[in-house]
Amino acid sequence: MSSDADAAEFEDGTDAGARAPGTPDDHGTLSVVGIGPGLPDHMTVKAKRVIETADVVIASSLYQEFLRVDGTIPAEERTDDEGIATREDGTEQEIVRSTMGRQIELARAAFDYVREGKDVAHVSGGDPSVYGKSDLLFKMAKEDEATDVPIEIVPGMTAALGGAANVGAPLCNDFCTVSLSDKWRGWDEIEEKLRAAAISEFVIVLYNCWRNYEKAVEIVREERTDDARVAIVNDAGRADAGRNGESEFITTLGEAADHDDKVSGMGTSLIVGTHETETWSNDDRTYLVTPRGGRDVEDF
Repeated sequence: MSSDADAAEFEDGTDAGARAPGTPDDHGTLSVVGIGPGLPDHMTVKAKRVIETADVVIASSLYQEFLRVDGTIPAEERTDDEGIATREDGTEQEIVRSTMGRQIELARAAFDYVREGKDVAHVSGGDPSVYGKSDLLFKMAKEDEATDVPIEIVPGMTAALGGAANVGAPLCNDFCTVSLSDKWRGWDEIEEKLRAAAISEFVIVLYNCWRNYEKAVEIVREERTDDARVAIVNDAGRADAGRNGESEFITTLGEAADHDDKVSGMGTSLIVGTHETETWSNDDRTYLVTPRGGRDVEDF
């Protein structure tokens, strides 16, 4: 924690990163935990520790399934009908099922658990601040004036990073992410961002490709050549445990919209390269690489 002398100050006079002096000592902590793709290999040590030691774990059925693979949460047979799970060491955790329609209800429940002195792990796939659950928890805390609830964000590997690793090194220069979901932002705003990113020569990672991905590709094509490389990545880091199975497919911007059979749902990301992005093959497979500027080997 920063000292008072080192803490940044917002315009309203509050210190950035400073713990509110009124937080009661008998409260627990609300941790919004990113678990990356969900399987143990791609979860941080801290994320695993926070979930293992939490009094209450809030997670969807899919994420609960992933977390049971290595015992991060107890096996289903060790969980009773009321959601109370018993760990190998005899300690108990309450496992709460999260669904899209219960997010407001569960946010308020999390605040109540914390006020009871319980540590809560609210699980988010990927990174909780990259189209995850962080903003909802902060928005609900503001709405409910829950200033007494400490909130910690535990980062996780987002799909842009997992997908990029699966196809090589396409993000070695400047890149941005754009969500194609028009639930929160109007399509006019999404189109404006896509066009600006394309013109600015960002490598673009498209999220929520189950909505409007063909439309997004056509917009980027207006500003970028059709031979720009594109990777279609499904369920990065989930192997066969995802909804549709982990896969990668490299194509071009001009042909990307023709491969809708490769776009399988919410677990799909598109990585749209720039004019510098290129393929490189070894005896193993073909990779996608975006060089960091025009450097030669000697420049390193």
